[in-house]
Amino acid sequence: MELRMTTTFPDISISTERLVLRPYEEPDVPAHTEMMNDEMVVAWTSVPHPYTTAHAEDWVRRIAPAERTEGRGVVLAVTEFLTQRLVGTIHLRNTDWRVRAAEVAYVTAPWARGEGYATESVLAVARWLFHDQSFERLELRTAADNTASQQVAQKIGCISEGVLRNAWIARTRTEDGGWTDIRTDLIVWSLLPEDLEGAADRFTDTGYSSFTDWN
Repeated sequence: MELRMTTTFPDISISTERLVLRPYEEPDVPAHTEMMNDEMVVAWTSVPHPYTTAHAEDWVRRIAPAERTEGRGVVLAVTEFLTQRLVGTIHLRNTDWRVRAAEVAYVTAPWARGEGYATESVLAVARWLFHDQSFERLELRTAADNTASQQVAQKIGCISEGVLRNAWIARTRTEDGGWTDIRTDLIVWSLLPEDLEGAADRFTDTGYSSFTDWN
């Protein structure tokens, strides 16, 4: 008799020293809307633009919860522990339950950049994924010119595996202030459980230490 493999992530919150990663809630709609209209988010992601309150409500009520319940991944709002304000989002997607692999994507709000929140939250999710969910691979894809995203991958110990040529459509500003699509390459990064062994030490050097408070 074959055992049925679990094919959905639990409904979880993950705490670090400074952050709480939790499912989206209705009060997150205004901050999420503002975050998704930021120029860097528009440039490097495929979110609708302009991003409306209706888009955010659909994300919070339907799209994000469905990622988990339908087994594709899990979406977490990244919030500051002290202020409880929304400072980013993290999304596990394209999950392969047989291979125990998933892809991670993340956005940091413009009002919270430069704090190391993306690195802290991705590392926390990676540790949870490997330790609690017995996953064996986390993949990350960054547009060729998105250096901020690439720095996050490097900081948590990801290995660059190669380039997917012409595989993404980014957006750039036009002279009249609008946006136009541009094709670009994607760099593929991966993180395996053994890659994380040195990551905690590297991260402590930057002044953040605790990844132990799992809910």
